[in-house]
Amino acid sequence: MTAPAMNWTETWNLAVEALRANKVRTALTMLGVVIGSGCIVLVVTVGLSGRTFVRRQIEAVGSNIVFANLGQPSASRNVALGDQISLGDLDAVRRDVPQVVRVAGTNDFPMSVVAAGKSWPVSLVGVTQGFQEIRNLVIVSGRYLDDGDFAPAGKVCVLSEHLAQIALLGQNPIGQSIHVGELTFTVIGVFRERVETFGQSEIRTDSLLVPLPLVRYYTGDTFVVTLYAQAATPEDVGPVTDGVAQVLRSRHGPSAEYNVENLSSILETSRRISLALTIVLMLVALLALLISGVGIMNIMLVSVTERTHEIGIRKAIGARRKEILYQFLCEAILISGAGALIGIGIAVVIPIATETLVRFLPVPGGVAIPISWVSVVFAFVVSCAIGVFFGYLPARTAAQLQPVESLRYE
Repeated sequence: MTAPAMNWTETWNLAVEALRANKVRTALTMLGVVIGSGCIVLVVTVGLSGRTFVRRQIEAVGSNIVFANLGQPSASRNVALGDQISLGDLDAVRRDVPQVVRVAGTNDFPMSVVAAGKSWPVSLVGVTQGFQEIRNLVIVSGRYLDDGDFAPAGKVCVLSEHLAQIALLGQNPIGQSIHVGELTFTVIGVFRERVETFGQSEIRTDSLLVPLPLVRYYTGDTFVVTLYAQAATPEDVGPVTDGVAQVLRSRHGPSAEYNVENLSSILETSRRISLALTIVLMLVALLALLISGVGIMNIMLVSVTERTHEIGIRKAIGARRKEILYQFLCEAILISGAGALIGIGIAVVIPIATETLVRFLPVPGGVAIPISWVSVVFAFVVSCAIGVFFGYLPARTAAQLQPVESLRYE
């Protein structure tokens, strides 16, 4: 004779009623799952947010840029003028490296500005056309250097924001004259870096950008210190790096050594650090889930002991072992599943609320907080799996109770 099919609706209803009968115990048991599942989602969210933030900062410094300069010579060898990077090298990179969309060069050296009776050290930076686009410089007021300013007689400059404040004492800098050493420039604009490089590039806190032909006219230098090349896409950064290095090697002597680098290494390093931290914190979150699973098992074993008489009555009126087993497994799944949903809900609301609040703060470019829906599904599935795993022992214990002995239990 075929056994009657299980009534799943009744099984779930019995499980819900059993949990509702002990609301406080259920809530406390569920708390560990809430914390563990929420931590999984938050950990992945923080890792993704950190990676996105670093990528945006690098793109703000200069998107897809490759930079090259002459390496430091050894003590036994002097730098030959022919080893310096020339404007012809810039043209060769533009011509021979197909993935390059923009090329620029700079030559910077220290100078001093006399203002308000004080001498301020500044960095005078001669730049070629295209430098602003490559470095993503923000023009605060006035304008940047245009094509007409690159004539040798164009004595104009663009000041950094801090230099404009200290050298011109809060005046409107546009149209003002500024004395740098023995040179006098007319200020046509004020700029700032989109993201501070803290002096790690040619741009310092106090800097003047002037046309490179003007620097050549006064100093006689026909070379650039740093060559910049901008790739069309992030995928082209590697080929452009190799291409720039090959062009420089082919146009200069074998003894010349050039440092050709890009910002991808920084991005890769940040990615590895983010991944390592995510894995460590994920293990902590999984440990919290495992501890909550042990808590579920302990509480359910206590529940089985307390409900021994009830189990005996159910078996006496025809309940099968399988039905008792599934009822307690359903209770474990409800505890872990509901806890996971609550924890995931909290973990999703926190980034959304944080991103909304950050919009009102002066954060350059804002902060994007992506939510990984894969981590949401993972947290829910793992939480339910832990509920089933740790709930099986109490469920099996309940299913194996003998009806007569259970009825005698007080």
